[in-house]
Amino acid sequence: MTPFPAPVTALLVVDVQSAFVAGDAAVPDATRLLARVTELIRRAREAGALVVHLQNDGPAGEPDEPGTPGWALHLPVRTGSTETVIRKSEDDGFEGTSLEAELTAAGVRALAVCGVMSEMCVLATARRALELDYRVVLPHDAHATYDIPAAPDISDVVPAAMASRVAEWALGDEVEIVARAGNVSFATVRHHENGLVGR
Repeated sequence: MTPFPAPVTALLVVDVQSAFVAGDAAVPDATRLLARVTELIRRAREAGALVVHLQNDGPAGEPDEPGTPGWALHLPVRTGSTETVIRKSEDDGFEGTSLEAELTAAGVRALAVCGVMSEMCVLATARRALELDYRVVLPHDAHATYDIPAAPDISDVVPAAMASRVAEWALGDEVEIVARAGNVSFATVRHHENGLVGR
């Protein structure tokens, strides 16, 4: 764990969509998760960091099918020069999207990741970022998932909190895990005529 990591210049908010964080089908302790993610977004905006909301396009019939209420981003977005929405259809937020180009245009080399699901899209996106040589900070209390159901002859139910911790562990020793979202700090990216550049 890294108690107080160096500042990052981007925040990736992964799949914080109504299907996963609202109503009876929300991840366990969704209220806590939303509070932590909201805090991260607020502080990233105040610092002038890049905020990227990843929005998953689920298959037809799934809770996050495009155009359905569950597909909608649950938290308000302030689209502008330092905040954007990128739609995706794979767990890895870089796969088939403009995410890497957006980060490159902003001069981002260090980022924080939050959202859902810990062992799926959060893990896949953070792992790809590490492979692309970004510095990655992962606040433990700002990502979440569901309980893993029991499987006959394999395991009992795996609690969501345990699944999230295992997902962190699976990223290896390059990721910077912090206990609290409040320990993540942000630095500014500045806009100029050719796009966003890190400062």
